[in-house]
Amino acid sequence: MIVRGSQIVCELAPGEGNPRNSEGSFLGLRDGRIVFAYSRYHGMSAGDHASCDICAVYSEDGGESFGKPRTLVRAAEYGVENVMSASLVRLVNGDAGLMYLIKRPGLTSDVVFRRSSDELESFDSETVIAPQGYPGYFVVNNDRILRRPNGELVVPAAKHPSSIWPDADGTVRYDSRAACCFFVSRDDGRTWTQGRAVLNLPHGAYSSSGLQEPGVIELANGVLYAYFRTDLMWQYESVSLDGGEHWFAPQPSRFSSPCSPMLIKRNGFSGKYYAVWNPVPEYPGRLEGPWITAGRTPLVIAESGDGYTFSPSEVVEGDEDHGYCYPAMYFTDEHTMLLAYCSGGAEDGNCLCRTTIRKVRLG
Repeated sequence: MIVRGSQIVCELAPGEGNPRNSEGSFLGLRDGRIVFAYSRYHGMSAGDHASCDICAVYSEDGGESFGKPRTLVRAAEYGVENVMSASLVRLVNGDAGLMYLIKRPGLTSDVVFRRSSDELESFDSETVIAPQGYPGYFVVNNDRILRRPNGELVVPAAKHPSSIWPDADGTVRYDSRAACCFFVSRDDGRTWTQGRAVLNLPHGAYSSSGLQEPGVIELANGVLYAYFRTDLMWQYESVSLDGGEHWFAPQPSRFSSPCSPMLIKRNGFSGKYYAVWNPVPEYPGRLEGPWITAGRTPLVIAESGDGYTFSPSEVVEGDEDHGYCYPAMYFTDEHTMLLAYCSGGAEDGNCLCRTTIRKVRLG
């Protein structure tokens, strides 16, 4: 048994003037509090490019409850409508690191990284992770920074080429088929370089997704393992034996999935790895309504001792009228996990509009 019990400790529900509360990331603070930073939309629209800031809620009781939201980063600081997809990390020197997307006009985006020496009360100026060179539309999911034992930071990114010349009506388009690249910092997040490897779906002609929303973990033997959502009914996977310089061609993994993101993280207390994802592919007749669940139910969890061979999965959420996606994990001890995920249903507009934080007792 993986999950011995769980309870919901926070519901970030949409409301008037706040149409969507979406994906986020956890961090433990030096004073014992736990922070969850997430995408908080305002105005009338819940669309991916609508008005959005990075906000945070805090727990002072070990994740039993969370308080009212506080704004960390405003899109207006950059003269844009939308900043989103937060990832938090504790840096080697003790600072807190925050990564997020800045969505620019013309379907381009920046991935930026900022440091805080006072536990997210204030931030240094941002360092641009991507783009480095030719602009495009970059996607880096929430909770996606890997800090390796040697101190390196690794960020997997999906790059969607954007058209330079708009259509006759002024519409700018981008290619939905993503390629994956990796950005690395070897100086605790102060500078970033793009690795030489660019991964593409080997049979991309049969896909409209390519390799989207990648994640990466380090296995016990130092191998880097990357995974990607696709529209081919499986999460795809690849491995690197030399720290990310070279990667094997992506191939289907053991994780069946609709085009929905997976997350794998290691519990630093127990050494075990946990995967959270949607295992059931979409099929005709399953998806009902306008983007309510997108086939993203149930949400399941599996565990592994080595990060590659996983146990049978167990259901965390299974309501077919709701969709569950964009998970984030944080371990408070060997047997306790905070698990956050989008959890919206028809009453919320779609699966991305509500976020749930659940405290999970692990077997």
